[in-house]
Amino acid sequence: MKKQVVAMLMAFMMMAGAVTGCGAAGEEQTNDVQTNEAQANETNETAEADVKTGDNEYADTITLVWYPNESAENFTTSREEVGRLIEEATGKKVEQKLTTDYAISIESVSSGTAQIGCVFGAEGYIQAKNANDAVDVLFVNSGESGTLDDAMYYSFLAVEEENAADYANGDTYGIDNIAGKKMSFVSNSSTSGFKVPTNSIISHFTEDNLTVDDLLEGGNDAFFSEVLFGGSHQGSAFNLISGKADVAAFCDTEIAPYASCVEGEENQAGSVYAINEGAEAPFDTVAGEKFTVINSTPVMNGPFVYNSETLSPEDVAAIREVFTSDEVAGNANIFYPADGEATGLYKKTADERFVLVEDSWYDPIRNMQ
Repeated sequence: MKKQVVAMLMAFMMMAGAVTGCGAAGEEQTNDVQTNEAQANETNETAEADVKTGDNEYADTITLVWYPNESAENFTTSREEVGRLIEEATGKKVEQKLTTDYAISIESVSSGTAQIGCVFGAEGYIQAKNANDAVDVLFVNSGESGTLDDAMYYSFLAVEEENAADYANGDTYGIDNIAGKKMSFVSNSSTSGFKVPTNSIISHFTEDNLTVDDLLEGGNDAFFSEVLFGGSHQGSAFNLISGKADVAAFCDTEIAPYASCVEGEENQAGSVYAINEGAEAPFDTVAGEKFTVINSTPVMNGPFVYNSETLSPEDVAAIREVFTSDEVAGNANIFYPADGEATGLYKKTADERFVLVEDSWYDPIRNMQ
């Protein structure tokens, strides 16, 4: 069944790419634009000092950069475990770089100031590789089968449960009535929090001849009355729960540590999720609040990526050997048990593990552009 879903996903993404054509990405709005610009400038200034990419002088210290989602405090144990494993595999010191902006994570890898980008989305990987062809895929988490056949997660468009009836379409739900609403995305570099949902919207509202640019900003004459960017999946979901947005885009895996499905089938339109008691910030003040998924789209799992100008082939081979091992597949700090607390990066329901993948596997996302 999941193989059929993946095949349908491939077909949908290729079709969506044909519908949308090329759209310029807009500016990402995050919590502090000036701070983010300063960090980006600092990254550029450090690149030439720390790494001589043209001479392939590989760094003695391996820097891992994380998206804002996994930079959250509750992923500390997982980040440290990934770092420990890489230190053991390579014999080199590992440093962690946390971010509040997708763009900084992507630029860090493309510039070489970070050798490895952890838990990137497909779109972030593609943007980094477009900036520097030396960026490549390190490995990716599999599906339940332990292979790429079902290696996917879900992109949600969700609304507050109390407003779900406004989006009902017979026995299910749809996005017919999202025009004119306050919309929250994650980042314009996010796959499941922007790229996939905007393509879903554009493909659905074909008569409006929408482009990506039309969905970046709100206004009286715009498709949405207001457009927000949460900066992370947690931030976008919180925009919805806190009432700042009417509709929000985010993915199932990033919200899993904070919310549980309490009605319907997980990851399907019509499913209802509630914020867990004891959920960590930013959801610690909204326990019990519910949202309803009105649109759910399967998305290819996002990879760990690396810069081949700053990470040696020997280190790449050693890291791949360790992370695709049975030992790591059973590491609860990375693949957490489905019936346990969500302290790892991925839920372990069957045979999930890290597997190798080719760049071309992400062509369906690439072809959306």
